[in-house]
Amino acid sequence: MAIAASELILNPDGSVYHLNLRPEHMASTIITVGDPDRVDSVTEHFDTVEFQTRKREFHTQTGSYKGKRITVISTGIGTDNIDIVLNELDALVNIDLKTRTLKKDLTTLDIIRIGTSGSIQKEIPIDTFLISEFAAGFDSLLHFYKNEGIQDFEMSEALVKHTNWSPLKSKPYIVKCNTDLMAKFSSDQTIKGFTATNVGFYGPQGRVLRLPVQDESLNDKLAHFNYKNRFITNLEMETAGIYALSTLLGHRALSMNAIIANRATGEFSKNPSEIVNALISYTLEKLVQ
Repeated sequence: MAIAASELILNPDGSVYHLNLRPEHMASTIITVGDPDRVDSVTEHFDTVEFQTRKREFHTQTGSYKGKRITVISTGIGTDNIDIVLNELDALVNIDLKTRTLKKDLTTLDIIRIGTSGSIQKEIPIDTFLISEFAAGFDSLLHFYKNEGIQDFEMSEALVKHTNWSPLKSKPYIVKCNTDLMAKFSSDQTIKGFTATNVGFYGPQGRVLRLPVQDESLNDKLAHFNYKNRFITNLEMETAGIYALSTLLGHRALSMNAIIANRATGEFSKNPSEIVNALISYTLEKLVQ
């Protein structure tokens, strides 16, 4: 049965609605970044750039790095945008856009996030490369999809109990990265982490400007959570959504974090762009090895 025009919206040129992409515009290896301007910071390393487009916060360039075809796309901030990006990227490779029907043979994408993050463990210094082995989503994105089999319910229940999680908040979900990609990108230059994906930058991450927060000790509780010797290491705003939808859709995903702040010590990187650029170079080299 064909997917209705209201459910899969296409532009007049046949591209998907938000990303403004057609299937021929994208590679099977995707790098996601939050900041639209960071796309240029990745593709400046490329040998060639064959295509680029920009619509709203979604800036995309496809090109080649040392013979490997790669698409770089900005997602903007938050898992609401991840819902758009992941579904439309999947539609580009796994739905026939002309007939609006699912393809018989499905394509698996490799999706690598390069982003910034803040540590909540004093032992994890700023200017570190951290790979998210697990991600805890404090948003509600995964709960809108059938998700049996991809959550670690036992770990989630332990986190809820440990933090005395408010029932008025969305229940945390915990998902894992693709282990093959983790093995490929790990080295003595990286550390393995357990990332918390928040729904905001200020109150949800315990920052107080003028508004008081519901749980003043949440970050401390998260920092002291220990489940089978796994500790929550850092906070950001996209990883859990990427892992959740990638797993549901049959894609492989990994989140590479440049630690630019340490919330436990109050430190912030003196040159955050330098550590981000170093992580970009590291990730590109791992992709072609």
